[in-house]
Amino acid sequence: MTTIRTLIAVAIKKHCNLHQLDVDNAFLHGDLHEDVYMKLPQGLLSSVPNVVCKLNKSLCGLKQASRQWYAKLTEVLFSRGYKHYENDYSLFYKKTAEYAVFVAVYVDDILVTGSNEAEICDLKLHLDTTFKIKDLGFISYFLGLEVLQSSQGLVLTQRKFTMELLKEFVVLNVLEWLLHWTALSNCSMM
Repeated sequence: MTTIRTLIAVAIKKHCNLHQLDVDNAFLHGDLHEDVYMKLPQGLLSSVPNVVCKLNKSLCGLKQASRQWYAKLTEVLFSRGYKHYENDYSLFYKKTAEYAVFVAVYVDDILVTGSNEAEICDLKLHLDTTFKIKDLGFISYFLGLEVLQSSQGLVLTQRKFTMELLKEFVVLNVLEWLLHWTALSNCSMM
């Protein structure tokens, strides 16, 4: 989150757009470098008993899935001239004398910003051709962080994330009841 917040702050300061991308079925893009076998999926019948499948590509749920996806994405970004940021391997950058473009990655969620919109468009097209991505446009909700545009800049909030967390742990219902009860108590005291 520190990297994401810093990237957002720098983008605002430098008047750069923040593009949000989502990779479709990211784990399916990882190449397996060892033999991995699995039982036949439910519903797939075989006339041969005890048949297994040899996987050619990674699947969601494999121990290797996230590592292989990250390796594939890194390979693609390196081939386009991007490098890892030394202190955070989820941040890639491409810097020339004319521009700098940054790519922040969290599993299959990607945030892209920089001073060259043409390079960003080329990168998005390349990623879409290679992986099939959803271009979600200007950043709006990234890793639990809502980003709202205002005339004075951007507002960062975690309201939606907090409300979902409260609902998940049934705290929101208790809070609503307490607020309602407090309002009724205040009315009866008048």
